[in-house]
Amino acid sequence: MLRPPPPTAIPAPARPELPRHIGIIMDGNGRWAKRRHLPRAAGHRAGVRAIRRVMEACNDAGVHILTLYAFSTENWQRPRGEVSSLMRLFEETMDSEVEELNAKGVQLRVIGDRAKLSPRLRRKVDDCEALTAHNGANILNVAINYGGRSELVEAIRELASNGVDLRALDEATLSAALYTSGLPDPDLIIRTAGELRVSNFLLWQGAYAELHVTEALWPDFAPGDLAEALGDFSSRRRTFGQVADPAGADLGTALATPVG
Repeated sequence: MLRPPPPTAIPAPARPELPRHIGIIMDGNGRWAKRRHLPRAAGHRAGVRAIRRVMEACNDAGVHILTLYAFSTENWQRPRGEVSSLMRLFEETMDSEVEELNAKGVQLRVIGDRAKLSPRLRRKVDDCEALTAHNGANILNVAINYGGRSELVEAIRELASNGVDLRALDEATLSAALYTSGLPDPDLIIRTAGELRVSNFLLWQGAYAELHVTEALWPDFAPGDLAEALGDFSSRRRTFGQVADPAGADLGTALATPVG
């Protein structure tokens, strides 16, 4: 399983109440186009324009690790013309954006199974990753031909082929075998277009992510929508399965505190 270059640095959020890592399920491009009586390809192009806007808003807000769900393993079932258009759009976007990303200190990493991508697209991915591999100000993961289930299956197969005793497999070893190895898990996952499902996105990594769903279609997602999601996140109390006692201390802390 081919992985992107390891992160050069793990940029921390500007403030402790912010998420370290945001994942976004970008949904609604087709609906955006349909409402405007445009072809679906126009919606996908509008969605690409939203990416820069949201990346800049994340950086301005102080969040520097972002993972975008661009194309799932299930998306190959879409009409052939739409899939071909999307693949061309990925190539064009890498060509047009990578120099600016590099200048801004963004490390671009593509996660997902690259085997099904065209040789041309794979070369562009390799070139973009190599150019930005040294950057550490921001990390942008783009999930292309990505599926959370297939990621887990392939990681376990690779561990087995490398001689790891799966009977003794632990969470840390499996986490290190995933595409996101070396990165903190997402603290916040945003889903646009009002859909209430995770759609096979970061199933392992998102186990304790806070979910925020917005009715905004992805091409319309604006800095104000991100600010709303961040405000929602900061208002939540994250207990990670523990229980708070009446005094406000979580149960884990209370049990760990010596008596007397």
